[in-house]
Amino acid sequence: MLRSLVGSEMCIRDRLGFEMKDAIAVIRMDDLYVDSFDLDDVKVLRGDHLSRAIGRIAGKDGKTKYMLENATKTRIVLADKHVHLLGSHSKIKVVRDAICDLIMGSPAGKVMTKLRTVVSRLNDRF
Repeated sequence: MLRSLVGSEMCIRDRLGFEMKDAIAVIRMDDLYVDSFDLDDVKVLRGDHLSRAIGRIAGKDGKTKYMLENATKTRIVLADKHVHLLGSHSKIKVVRDAICDLIMGSPAGKVMTKLRTVVSRLNDRF
């Protein structure tokens, strides 16, 4: 049992790019999930358009990514064209929708305003 837990932690950390403390949290907590998708699943992008979409998700100096993580209490890993999300089921859905809006070209300010509204409703509900 212990060996399989260590193997699972290493798999999550190494294959998906999460930190070790996040990988341990996935194993230990029941309500944490990992979701992954490609940017091409949202919209097929090539060349400069792909790099712009990744840049919109990350933001200047990573600010947009950190705001998404802090607002939704999730973890986001950008690995080339792959996006990996770690968090509760409802929060992953919210942050995934926000990332999809960014990929489609919505301005970061508009996405963050919508995100704050959705997260406040989600927090009031629970």
